Amino acid sequence: MPVNEGTADRILRVIAGLAIIIVLAVFLPGAEKWWALVGLVPLITGLTGFCAHIPCWASRPAR
Repeated sequence: MPVNEGTADRILRVIAGLAIIIVLAVFLPGAEKWWALVGLVPLITGLTGFCAHIPCWASRPAR
């Protein structure tokens, strides 16, 4: 997989992913803690440097 994220983007994604995981795991009650797994998406994309959605959002020339 090619790296398609910049350094700042990767750092922000890792920080956001960790923050989501920690905050939701600490503050959600009991069975709702699994929502913290949502933080894995930005964490994994930040660590690998690849986001599958970036090519979809890339600017295209006007037709």
